[in-house]
Amino acid sequence: MNTQVRVRFAPSPTGHLHIGGVRTALFNWLFARNQGGVFILRIEDTDRSRSTEEFIAAIIEGLRWLELDWDEGPYRQTERLALYQEHAHKLLEAGKAYYCYCSPEELEQRRQEAIKRGESPRYDRRCRERKDIPAGITPAIRLKAPLEGETTYHDLVYGPITFANAQLDDLIILRSDGTPTYNFCVVVDDVTMRISHVIRGDDHINNTPRQILIYQALEYPLPQFAHVPIILGPDKSRLSKRHGATSILAYRDMGYLPEAMINYLVRLGWSHGDQEIFSREELIKYFSLEQIHKSAAIFNPEKLLWLNSHYIKTIDESRLIALVRPFLEREGIVSPGQEIEETFLRRVVASLRERAKTLVELAQFSRFYFGQEVSYEEKAARKFLRPEVKPLLQRLITALKAAPDFSEASIEQAFQQVITAEGVKLGKVAQPARVALTGGTVSPSIYEIISIIGRERVLHRLQKAIDYIESTENT
Repeated sequence: MNTQVRVRFAPSPTGHLHIGGVRTALFNWLFARNQGGVFILRIEDTDRSRSTEEFIAAIIEGLRWLELDWDEGPYRQTERLALYQEHAHKLLEAGKAYYCYCSPEELEQRRQEAIKRGESPRYDRRCRERKDIPAGITPAIRLKAPLEGETTYHDLVYGPITFANAQLDDLIILRSDGTPTYNFCVVVDDVTMRISHVIRGDDHINNTPRQILIYQALEYPLPQFAHVPIILGPDKSRLSKRHGATSILAYRDMGYLPEAMINYLVRLGWSHGDQEIFSREELIKYFSLEQIHKSAAIFNPEKLLWLNSHYIKTIDESRLIALVRPFLEREGIVSPGQEIEETFLRRVVASLRERAKTLVELAQFSRFYFGQEVSYEEKAARKFLRPEVKPLLQRLITALKAAPDFSEASIEQAFQQVITAEGVKLGKVAQPARVALTGGTVSPSIYEIISIIGRERVLHRLQKAIDYIESTENT
């Protein structure tokens, strides 16, 4: 009996890696790490008409982005066909499987006839004891399922689950073209990979009794099964594209951090007391199958966004800079490969991380820090770049030119000189200056951004704002 925990994540590369699949991978990975076990990646690519290399690459890229590292694999089912055929013929020789000569057309016709009669469209087993062998037909191979009794197993999430064997038909395990079917592949793979626990979505519960019958026919011990409730959208329907992005790489491209995705997904159906935020080390320490919920989890985009903003605020600054750099390039704020002075970039990121919810936002918010010019928001310019502020900006230029240095303290002192001399409140100077320097009305502290932008560009932008006011005075 296998005593080491060995689990697998076995995606089908017929689409991108989605939220539900990632959570399944995460639960398997955490259980393996918690138990000192082995996490295996297996690509179930026997659906050749829909599986693509592009999807396989995207699955691997998504897991690597989340740092869900695997200990074995990735194995590919298309490279294991001989193994499936060997096991199918082993069942034939033992009298536990049989050849089926029914054509797909015949099966479909009988299926439709059963539906018309109000019966369940199961295979009628007409080839089960067939003696004649039709000429010129390459048969499929079907499992001989028990005709009566029950198949029961204990699910580690749902408890005992029982199926009447009369409801299970003689499923095809090897098609007439020699390719294996899904349920047969899964069992042979799980057996030969010595899988101890099958942790997967509860949409597979109905597959489980069929797979158990294959285990029993092959005389292999059963793994333990744990079926995880599906994820629902905010409207309580099954999570789909209409609820927003479902591909994990789409969330990466929208500027979510892997830490936030891991933290959020683990809480979709699992909990440890009332704790909301976990380090990866804490997740590995606390994770157990007993704490998986039986009820479906509801996907909440606002909660994910909140977690993402938390991690943007709290992760190591050097890591945040490395993460945001590609988004600066993608948003056209800096050129690919452009050198950026390290201290400057650190100050930019430090000034904005408290208000950004995604890396995209962080990059977009930083636009005014780069380049010589800024574009004014129309409403902000109309409200704040008016003729009466021109003398305030002119006096501010004079004060900033005379500042002994460009520290925040010196900049604040320059503003105090202006508001004292002009007899106005700070906002009368700060808001026009903010629009002149950033293009809008929202930014970090005016003293902080002026210090970061630097004397030369600040003076240039303030003068450009005065020029703009003069150009619009008579319009």
